[in-house]
This record gives sequence, C-alpha cells and structure tokens, in this order.
Amino acid sequence: MLFRQYLLNPLTSLFLLASVLHSLEAAGLDPIQIEDGFVSIFDGQSLNGWGGNKKLWRVEDGILIGETTSPLKATTYLIWQQGKVDDFELLLEYRITNGNSGIQYRSQDLGGFRVAGYQADMEFGPNHSGILYEQDGRGIVTRRGERTSIEDDGMKTIEKTVDTSENLQSKIRSNDWNRYRIVARGNHLQHFINGELMSETTDKEIGKQKACGILAFQLHAGQPMKVEFKNILLKRLRLTGNRKKLLLLAGRASHKQGAHEFRAGCLLFQKCLQNSVGGTLITAVHTDGWPNDPTAFDNADAILLFSDGGNGHPVIQRNRLAQIDALAKRGVGIACLHYGVEVPKEKGGAEFLNWIGGFFETNWSVNPHWTLAATELAKNHPICNGVKPFEVNDEWYYHMRFREPNDDVTKILTAIPPDSTRERPDGLHSNNPTVRSNKGHREVLAWAYERPDGGRGFGCTGGHFHNNWANDEFRTLILNALVWTSGIAVPKNGITSHVSDVELTEDLDPPPPPRKKKKKAS
Repeated sequence: MLFRQYLLNPLTSLFLLASVLHSLEAAGLDPIQIEDGFVSIFDGQSLNGWGGNKKLWRVEDGILIGETTSPLKATTYLIWQQGKVDDFELLLEYRITNGNSGIQYRSQDLGGFRVAGYQADMEFGPNHSGILYEQDGRGIVTRRGERTSIEDDGMKTIEKTVDTSENLQSKIRSNDWNRYRIVARGNHLQHFINGELMSETTDKEIGKQKACGILAFQLHAGQPMKVEFKNILLKRLRLTGNRKKLLLLAGRASHKQGAHEFRAGCLLFQKCLQNSVGGTLITAVHTDGWPNDPTAFDNADAILLFSDGGNGHPVIQRNRLAQIDALAKRGVGIACLHYGVEVPKEKGGAEFLNWIGGFFETNWSVNPHWTLAATELAKNHPICNGVKPFEVNDEWYYHMRFREPNDDVTKILTAIPPDSTRERPDGLHSNNPTVRSNKGHREVLAWAYERPDGGRGFGCTGGHFHNNWANDEFRTLILNALVWTSGIAVPKNGITSHVSDVELTEDLDPPPPPRKKKKKAS
C-alpha cells in the first residue's frame, strides 16, 4: 500500500496512514487498499486549504465538521481551495446527523461560499444518498440504483439498473461512518458507498456536462444538522481519449502593472484555449509560482512556466527540478515564456537543455528591448500554422544557449536585432564580446524541441509587455505552441482567438501601493 500525504512528509504520511486504518477498524469498516497516487487533502488538524463560513465549519479530533444549531436560511459550502478537479477518484468517510449534504465536484464557485454543479448526495433519510444531483442546474440527474445515459441533446435513458434503491439503502449505516467513493473519468461518473455502486452516469449533454471544476462539501439550508468528514483522499486520473491537460504556472507579481503579468497572461491563454480547443485540452492555472495542490502534476500532459527566472525561478526551488525532470521523462511537454527561460547554468541549465532544448545563460545571452523586423517563421512546423511575420516591441532576449549539436532544435521565430542592442556595456544580461561581434546576425527568439522520450519542449523570449497579447500573430504563435507542446494537433490555420480591450486588462496585477513620504525632521 503506497500513500502520499498533503505535505509530502514521509513520517507524517505513515502517521496518517496508520490513523486511516485505525479509524476504519474502529468504525467497523474494512481497511482501505490505498493505491499509489492517492493524496490526503485534509491535514486532520485545521481548515488550511479550505474556505467556508468558520462559524459553521470546524475541525475536532481529526474530523472535519459542518454543523448548524438553528435553521439555516441558505445552503452553504466548504470549498477546497488548492485546485480544481477534472478526472479523479475521491475516497472519504462521512457521518451525517439530520438533514442532507453532498460532495460537490467539477462545480462552479459562485462566490459567498455558494456552489453550482455535480453533487454526490448524502442524507440522514432513506432516499437520496448516492444519487447524482446537479445543484442549481438539472436537479436529480441519476437516482440511486440507476445507470443513466444523457445524450448530446439532453435525452435521458436509463440503460439498466444497478440494484433496487431499497437494497442499496440497506448497505448504508444510519448515523454512523460510511465510506464514499467517487470516480469521474471523462463524462462517466460513478458513486459508491461502502463499496456498493449507487449510481452511474454518462453525461454527454452539450452545455451541461462538466469536465473540470471545484470540490466542496455542503451544509443544506433548513433544519439543524451535522455532517462529518475524515480521511479525505484524492487521486488524479490520466485523461482518456484524445483529451490532454495543460498546467499554466504563473509567477508572482514582480514589475509595474502591464509588465510581467504572469497571472493575467496565463488566464488570457486559458480563456483563448477554452474557446478554441476546450473539448480536447483541459487547462488549469496556478498562480504565485507553484501549485498548492499536491496532485496538480499527477495527470498533466504539458506545463507552461511563465514567471521570473534566474535564481528566483520557481522550478529551481526545493526539489522541483527533480520533480519536473521525472515528468519530462514521462513525456510531459514543457513550455517556457520570457523570463521563465532563464535559469542558472549550474542549477537548471542542463535540465532546460534536456526539456526544451535551450535557455537564457548569464554572461552569454542578452535582454534588450527592441522591435522585431524582418522576422522569419519556420516553414511547415505546426506552431507556425496560420501565423504571419509580425512586428512587436518587447524585451526580446537573444543569443540563447542551445543544445550541442542543435540540429534537433527547430528555429520557430528569428529576427535580426538592431546593432544598437549589441553595443550596451558588458554585464550578466546586457552584452559580451561574442554578442558584440555578431552584428547583423539572425537570432532565435522562439524554438521547439522534440525530445527522444517523445515529449515536446518550447521556449520563447518575448512576453514582457502584457498588451502585446493584443497582437493576433504573436498570440496565435504562443497558443499554437501550447497546443503543440500538449501533444494536440494544431489546426491548419492555427488557434483562432479574439481578445477585447476589456479581456486584455481585466486580470492585471494591482498597482503597488504608493510609497509613504518620509517626514522631515523638525
């Protein structure tokens, strides 16, 4: 039995595993055969990582408790805030006293601890535990004991029954601990209680089915009630069919508003991709440099690193180089944008050469601001599909360090920098004799690399100014690259998207607070 815990601490993992098994035995339940890949998303001590009304939710003796002592006017939720779920398996134990509750998954956060979407139901009564309900949507989708198929047009068919609702209810312990298991794989959804299949749904309805969303627990409006949860384990499942998953990792704010807008840029890419290839590419944006979700990478097909670089690059902190290297060896695609292409040569350089084929090396590469001119795009490469030569003023790094020999690195975008960019004083990023001697030389600004392991890598040095994403050609180039890096075929005319002025500015980092003026000494 292999087990990973929320904090990735082996000693704590063993303790938690022992606690899980002990609590199961105490409750009279068979021990869980915990497979590799399951992660605890509840630390058993606090509401860290969860958001809800703290007057109604608490933790006691390793148990997460939601309780109302007077009638509740509006249904409320405790929301897992570390990430969203797509294809997954969830294991937990629950106990409910009065009222009804549920586990929301692939749901939408409406704000104010309100949620809409799929719900695996549970109740104190005899009718609804195990059903699939859609909160603020279609209501009861699949009753207990049913196998339901919903077609594209919403036509519902009960293909065959699992068992009678009465027989399944007899498997549920009243006012005692029960084990809930949810398996969501594509549009196929299964709810189990105490090892018994309660309901099974295939949801194909266009505009209604949910592929990704939040996870939450419910406290229902109405009579006073109490619901308890413990041993909450999550496992990501690899996406099936032709679907792929892309993680967009946005670094922390570091510049004035409008520059290094990592969060706004990633959210914009996500919106464009959802509108164009949302059926085949699932995207997840994680801000502040690195996911808090301990399962985030488990079913990823590609990763975008868009962040500050150098010694502050998120990927070189802690044990992350080894973590991402293991993913790369599994075939996960890796894309890096702007400052995200720079890592120290001695810590990350070798990995970047293996992952994406090149990187920004200090005392070798340079970072001037200039406007592209006489650009050339790779012929017959999918990343360049539908892209025309363009001119954009940006901080275009060049003279990158590439693999030797670099025959397997494709030059996606090249241009000739102005001679003036080669005349700056020597420095870590500004200039060096080799750069100065190459006036008139065409430089590589974006590149692609197909690794021997089958994974793909991409790097682009532009992306300093957020407003440049308004340029259709530049934006299409990056969207094409993200789709290609994820292992999806790029359409002949490229990824089409439209960005309004409002969309371009709606997620910008807030401007820094004004500096306080020092009082003059009297």
